[in-house]
Amino acid sequence: MVFQLEKVNEAIRRRVPPLTSMPLPRSVDQRIFEKQWPVTELAPPPPGSGLKPVLGDAGAPLIGHSLDFMRYGPAFALRRFELYGPVSWAYSLGQRMVTLGGPEATSAALVNKDKAFSQGGWRKLIDRFFHRGLMLLDFDEHLGHRRIMQQAFTRQRLTGYVDQMGPTLREGVTAWGGQDKTRLYWLLKQLTLDVATRVFMDRRSGQEADRVNRAFVDSVRAATAVVRYPVPGGRWAAGLAGRKLLERYFADNIGTARAVEGDDLFSALCHARSEDGERFGDDDVINHMIFLMMAAHDTSTITSSAVAYYLAKHPEWQERARAESLAMGEEIPDIEALEKLETLDLVIKEALRLVAPVPSMVRETVRDTEVLGHHVPAGTMVGVSPLVNHFSPDHWTSPFDFDPERFAEHRREDKSHRFAWMPFGGGAHKCIGLHFGTLEVKLLLHEMLRAYTWSVPGDYEVKWDYVSLPVPVDGLPVRLRRR
Repeated sequence: MVFQLEKVNEAIRRRVPPLTSMPLPRSVDQRIFEKQWPVTELAPPPPGSGLKPVLGDAGAPLIGHSLDFMRYGPAFALRRFELYGPVSWAYSLGQRMVTLGGPEATSAALVNKDKAFSQGGWRKLIDRFFHRGLMLLDFDEHLGHRRIMQQAFTRQRLTGYVDQMGPTLREGVTAWGGQDKTRLYWLLKQLTLDVATRVFMDRRSGQEADRVNRAFVDSVRAATAVVRYPVPGGRWAAGLAGRKLLERYFADNIGTARAVEGDDLFSALCHARSEDGERFGDDDVINHMIFLMMAAHDTSTITSSAVAYYLAKHPEWQERARAESLAMGEEIPDIEALEKLETLDLVIKEALRLVAPVPSMVRETVRDTEVLGHHVPAGTMVGVSPLVNHFSPDHWTSPFDFDPERFAEHRREDKSHRFAWMPFGGGAHKCIGLHFGTLEVKLLLHEMLRAYTWSVPGDYEVKWDYVSLPVPVDGLPVRLRRR
């Protein structure tokens, strides 16, 4: 009965957009977006420091700008950059937050030379749901865990993961069938879950996997809850329940994973050892699995959705990519074959630029510091925004245009600055699974290109919901046709 209620709730959520995405009259929407609030200083700089204060505003009473970013996403980030420059503050999610936009400001936090920026920002937002995941650890502890975890993402391991992904993706894509109007995002989400349960846990999907998927979704969405208290039926309560389910799920299976070394990621984490012989305890494995499965599943779904959308909008690129895939023949490609699909490389990179899967990377200052001459006091929540970097006219030609050739060797606009293109973050916390994720998306799109053509109406423009991570509000309806 409970499972059936969960299915009904899921069906409703797929059809009804969140309140932040509900359509408003254009004039009202524009007025909300352009509303300017009184400008104040975050904190006075120390006397004689020569530093400037961080300027910004608190936004609407009580809620601040919490809902503005969820509704407007990159447009809101770029608007703040236009108003205040690369360092500004806003009241959001119950506290004052400094936003760093643009490659130079980004560099200060991600390079983190004086170790003033900790992962405490992430811990405040998501620790209740992704406790002690790799992204939430700091400094030497993070480095130690990363060294062990890296053994699960070696070239040899990645080769094995690709071999496991292939049959699951081909079977899943083939089963879709041609449809006049299918919500592609939800098909892709289910398929990436199938990959996650196969590659991460060596299991097939089913009712149990559906519950795990729901738990991940609830946990991710809870991190940006405006009401951060377990009100029955609220997002925060759902996230806490989701975390408990995930802990039980992995704890029930860890004995089997420890007993025999398999090819899946769960087993790899259970048996991974650093060069010094260090290994993870059971709690570490469970915490890292919950975080990694969420990170891989959600970001792969978002990226594959964005790639599919742009290939639908630009059929000439779809045909160019398809030609390369068909030239490979009928065999499921291995890792070496995937790396030769150059057109998909270009399109994936451009989709990651236009739709960054993680639109803000959160930090917390552990001591007073400065960014581009601005005083940022200790204990400040800081958001690093790749959205501003990815649309900077100083680093990208016509940045709002879809132009995969900008990543080709004869142009390489992404080399204009170390942090001009940063969908995987940067510095010590750069995404450890970036190659895994890219290979999964590339293999998924390869199978789609072989099996189907797909399109959207010429005037269709996807709207992304930024309540947590970017999701197409309407589920990305496409016309899917078998070849």
